[in-house]
Amino acid sequence: MTQEHSSTQPALEGVLPILPTIFTEQGEVDEAGMRRVLDYTIDSGASGIVFPGLASEYDMLTKEERLHLTARVGSWVDGRIDFVVGASARTTDDAAAYALAGSRAGASAAMILTPHGMAEDLDAMAAFFRDVHSASGIDIMLQNAPAPMGIGLALDRVAALAREVPGIRYVKEEAPPSGQRITELSDLAGDALDAVFGGAGARYVIDELTRGAKGTMPACEITELHVAMHRRFVEGDQAGARELFERTLPLLNMQAIFRWRLTKAVLQRRGLIDSAFTRAKGPALDRFDLIELDALLHRLADLLPFVKAAA
Repeated sequence: MTQEHSSTQPALEGVLPILPTIFTEQGEVDEAGMRRVLDYTIDSGASGIVFPGLASEYDMLTKEERLHLTARVGSWVDGRIDFVVGASARTTDDAAAYALAGSRAGASAAMILTPHGMAEDLDAMAAFFRDVHSASGIDIMLQNAPAPMGIGLALDRVAALAREVPGIRYVKEEAPPSGQRITELSDLAGDALDAVFGGAGARYVIDELTRGAKGTMPACEITELHVAMHRRFVEGDQAGARELFERTLPLLNMQAIFRWRLTKAVLQRRGLIDSAFTRAKGPALDRFDLIELDALLHRLADLLPFVKAAA
């Protein structure tokens, strides 16, 4: 059975960065810092914002924190750009609660990782997404990330879910090679999907856009450059888009290793947040990494103003 889309919302497209959760040095949520980062992404021309995603350390937040911050983000966005709520969870009830909270906060879609516990049971996965959509009433973006974050669901199964589950309108495809997979998924799913997005920190964004991705969902620390890159591409200036891509790639490669720590280190240097504290575990930047980060930012200084180097 092919699904019928009932949403009247314009389809998502463009650059939709992931909003990180900002913390104080004591590990408490810093709402003022989050608001500054959100306003920066909007001022930079982003088409939308996603919260909470993997880059938001969503699995380090309590359920109460997630629900509260979802409401806060929705109130801060206030309809200025699209809001995609992250609703990934281990249980259907929790995922539905997060998606519903997003709907009430003005989100037009819920991004949800394919559940690990249902990896071998497509019927159970279809029921999961169907129930979340029914409870929230907003479109679903299936996030197909590789292990260990997701399960890297085979593309014929992603396409089957898109056809069978009312409400799945989007896929964020992050399993490698993402470009090839975007091409194949678009062919397999046909008009069952409104759009496929790339992710993976925009490290493959030109290839993804060339293959039909409708946008990218990277970390947020260089939003204005991703927006300019995307704009140049859709306006036919592929050489200009590639020039920006090549200039940003060293920083994005470093971000692939240090993830949220790199994102927050850059945001701190740009004067947007006070603390680069993370709750999630992972490699920390040592003094040589900080020297390298400063060098990379210096090479982008004409495009990307920042406030100060590491102490």
